[in-house]
Order: sequence, then structure tokens, then C-alpha cells
Amino acid sequence: MSKATPLLSVEGLCSGYGRLAVLNDVELQVFPGEVVALLGSNGAGKSTFASTLSGIVRADAGRVTFDGRDISRAPSTAIVDAGLIQVPEGRRIFPNLDVAENLALGAYRRGGTRRRQNMDKVYRLFPRLEQRAGQRAGTLSGGEQQMLAIGRAMMAEPVLLILDEPSLGLSPLLVDQMFALIGQLNQAGVAILLVEQNVAASLQIANRAYVMENGRIVFSGTSAQLLDSDTLRRAYLGL
Repeated sequence: MSKATPLLSVEGLCSGYGRLAVLNDVELQVFPGEVVALLGSNGAGKSTFASTLSGIVRADAGRVTFDGRDISRAPSTAIVDAGLIQVPEGRRIFPNLDVAENLALGAYRRGGTRRRQNMDKVYRLFPRLEQRAGQRAGTLSGGEQQMLAIGRAMMAEPVLLILDEPSLGLSPLLVDQMFALIGQLNQAGVAILLVEQNVAASLQIANRAYVMENGRIVFSGTSAQLLDSDTLRRAYLGL
């Protein structure tokens, strides 16, 4: 796939929950090797967008193309098989399983033949998880649980990683560490769609950004363009 071809292309996407429409005609692209930030306030529709891409919420209209394949109506299992992997908001780890068991489940659909090698990679990325490999996940700190959720996603060898509010509930120090880690993952070759409310930190590492309000994209451009516009910063970002 050439650099000029989007890895992920979203066209006219509409979705919601029954009669409750949330997303309206959303357009978005992620190119190979990029970090793209999707920004907006709580309730803007960002998590619904992430869940629709992952097949958890069904699209009502529009088209989603990933790595050259139409996944608009594909089941979530097929989307995972293709390499589009989401780290959900709230982590959703399995609290009664230990760290190693949680990680192993990440390779259930994809990456299973390289489970041991991938677990070693995760432990190199997160040495703390290796130290706690036999510890129940529910007893980990919030930061450690977020590491575990990302590590579990990495076990599936993502081509594109969707991170939904990875900094939520973390201390300022851990937020800095989390964004440094996201930069590391990207440098290792993983394209990232970063769904976040933390605008300042997101724009420091993102190549491009989209701003969502009331289920619509109200701005798209480079991070520099977003920061350079006083109107956009005041109206949508609170900066």
C-alpha cells in the first residue's frame, strides 16, 4: 500500500443506538505510519465513532475502508482479523485473570502463532507487567491496567491501533508517560487513531487532527493548523 493511499478511509459515516442518531456524515482518513487525533468534548460522539469502526456499533450509512477492504458492515471478529484493534475506554481488562492470562487473550483472534514472541515484546515495552505477570489484573493500579489494556491489544499485532481515552483517570505524571509510550508505539510502525479529550498532549504527538462536535467533524487539518487558529482553539478546544 502506497503512502498516498489511506490505511483507513471513512466516508459519510452515520451510526447510533436504535432511533438515537449519534454520528452524522463523518469523514476521516488515517495514512500508514500516522498518529491522527480525534478530539472533542465528552458526549461529542468520539467513542461511538471508535466503536463503529470496530464493528461493535453498526453503521447506519456510509463506508469504512481499511487496508483496501470494505469493513463497513463486517463483524467485529473480521475487523480484528484484519488488524484494526481497539483499546476501549475504561480498559475493560478481565479483573479475575492474571496479567499473563489477559495478555494471552489478546492473541485469541490474531497473532496466536507468535504469542510467546509478542508477549516478550510487551514485557520489554512494559517491564512492570512482567513483574506482575502472575498478579490478578483487578489489583493493578490504574496506570498498570492501562498498560495491560494496550499490551493486550499489541498481542494482536495491530496494523492500526485505536486508543479510546487512554489518559482517562491517570495522574499528570502517568499521562505524560502514556503519551510518550504512544509515540514509541508509532515509531515502531503502528498507525494510531487517538481518541482523546486531552487536547494539548494529543497535538504534541499527532500528525493531523479532527475535531468532533455533536457527531460531526467540524475541523480537520494538521496539528499546527489547529493550534494556529485562535477561533478553533477557543471554540472547540478550550485553549
